[in-house]
Amino acid sequence: MPRLRDLARRAAPQVVEATLAPLGLFYAALALLGPTGAILAALAWNYLALVRRAWRHERLPGLLLISTVALTARSLLALASGHSLFVYFLQPSLATALVGGAFLLSVPLGRPLAEKLAHDFVALPPAFVKRPRIRKLFVRISLLWALVSLANAAGTIALLLNVPLATYLVAKTGLSSMLTVAGVVLSSWWFRRGLTRHNQEVAHEAPTTELPVVVPLAVPVTA
Repeated sequence: MPRLRDLARRAAPQVVEATLAPLGLFYAALALLGPTGAILAALAWNYLALVRRAWRHERLPGLLLISTVALTARSLLALASGHSLFVYFLQPSLATALVGGAFLLSVPLGRPLAEKLAHDFVALPPAFVKRPRIRKLFVRISLLWALVSLANAAGTIALLLNVPLATYLVAKTGLSSMLTVAGVVLSSWWFRRGLTRHNQEVAHEAPTTELPVVVPLAVPVTA
């Protein structure tokens, strides 16, 4: 099974292409081209990336497709609203709040979202997932990312409403990065500790092969 380092190495170029590159292009174009030009420049990057891959007969990454669809809807709404920058920056904050709500709601429904996301990284044995300690672990991680997402959304919306755009761009990046890093560190520590205790319990019950340490994380990327 792939380790977290291998997964990150494969995912990093796609994350840069689909999210970080258009975000950086938007910020760079904002001063030169204005709000409308910056929105169109970021959108053009995604479509050029799709065209380049199609021209070379390369596989179209799911992240790039999803990002392009979301960015297209976001850009059209912003341009049509007449308040392009406010609407443009408000939408990802609202989306982050919805993600936090999904994490939170998944807990009382008995289907913690962190568990579902973990299966996207590695196939977890049913017996492993059903253990009470592991179930509690996924509940904790789901609640953690609900808190991170809701705090991120509330903080960025408050900044958007109360500070100038230049200050907002810097403060939003710092706030989102701080919360995300804290969430990654804490959820990674929880999951590693949970796997260690699980392997210790199983070792006392019967000889078995330890599960690899793979950390399930869901970090919403917003621009």
